[in-house]
Amino acid sequence: MPAGEPHLAHDPKLVAERRRTQHLLARFDGAGPNDDVACAEALAALGEGAVIQPPYRCDYGAQIAIGARSFLNFGCMLRDCARIVIGQEVQIGPEVQFGTATHPIDAATRRAARQSAPPTAIGGGVIVCPSVSIGESSVVGAGSVVTRSLPANVVAAGHPCRVLRPC
Repeated sequence: MPAGEPHLAHDPKLVAERRRTQHLLARFDGAGPNDDVACAEALAALGEGAVIQPPYRCDYGAQIAIGARSFLNFGCMLRDCARIVIGQEVQIGPEVQFGTATHPIDAATRRAARQSAPPTAIGGGVIVCPSVSIGESSVVGAGSVVTRSLPANVVAAGHPCRVLRPC
């Protein structure tokens, strides 16, 4: 799965990993202020001073790295069938979704429950589709759907998201 190869989403090992993560996130979502131990346990890396506001959702957590002093606002969802990297000092608004899983176009393969997850590097955005990266220091406007990678140092917005200007 981490290599982007097709995999079975209902594989018992993957199901067990998702259940473990969901238990940790339920504990995190019910925790008091500044109690982010359960969330940190559910992530590959949580940088110093990073803040995640509950509720927060992910599939596995082990594929997610969040840099120092980054902030994820309420209701973020990171679908981490592939690696998601959020850099340092990234500010992510409420209800932002990052998706890495893709389902096959071929119906027979799709019915066999195969999916894949190409690697994704994320610096910020609203709805970020699979195989998309957002360049360093870029700004993505509210309500955008990022369907293609964005270069560094741009302001982009829209549905689909387009580069508007350098920043």
